[in-house]
Amino acid sequence: MAALRRMLHLPSLMMGMCRPFPDSLAGSCLADRCLWDRLHAQPRLGTVPTFDWFFGYEEVQGLLLPLLQEARAASPLRVLDVGCGTSSLCTGLYTKSPHPVDVLGVDFSPVAVAYMNSLLEGGQGQTPLCPGHPSSSLHFMHADAQNLGSVASSGSFQLLLDKGTWDAVARGGLPRAYQLLSECLQVLNPQGTLIQFSDEDPDVRLPCLEQGSRGWAVTVQELGPFRGITYFAYLIQGCH
Repeated sequence: MAALRRMLHLPSLMMGMCRPFPDSLAGSCLADRCLWDRLHAQPRLGTVPTFDWFFGYEEVQGLLLPLLQEARAASPLRVLDVGCGTSSLCTGLYTKSPHPVDVLGVDFSPVAVAYMNSLLEGGQGQTPLCPGHPSSSLHFMHADAQNLGSVASSGSFQLLLDKGTWDAVARGGLPRAYQLLSECLQVLNPQGTLIQFSDEDPDVRLPCLEQGSRGWAVTVQELGPFRGITYFAYLIQGCH
């Protein structure tokens, strides 16, 4: 979470956008949808169409691809990215995974969802995205990750990704973060895996996840450092 807070203090030019983002947002609640609508509406500089907090798909593909390989009994493997924003996680999985995946990105910011749907279809000055496997698919949906019942039925997904979403939601209070976790576990297949990516220290995050994920196995892997910051992948998996 420290990395996310630090990034909100940086001029948006340093984050791949054109206009400075108001300094007052550094003290804003990261659970506020209006903040994210404003952020995702900022024009981008350069040729990279996506925008990633923490890191992008390239940095974690070494963790994700083996999980996809292990879960190939489901074909295509259903993947849900909660709070996807305009990240490269969904697009990276869709365009680079050699295994068939059915990827769904959900976000409560309609601005982010509209942008990613446009990118998927070849908007934003980009060519249309092509799947890494002919059976792969990618969709984006406007939805609240704290209410996933409208997105899918119980046990629908083999892999759930949360990159900084717990961190942002928790700024609105831990009960909201626990609700997010509960919703994720509800739509996660009992044999599936939920991964939370964060820079929050395991001494802080693990007790929360263990409390909110009783009956599931919770482990942590260190990632990075990326740009001088160490991150963590918190894996929540069904107990076999």
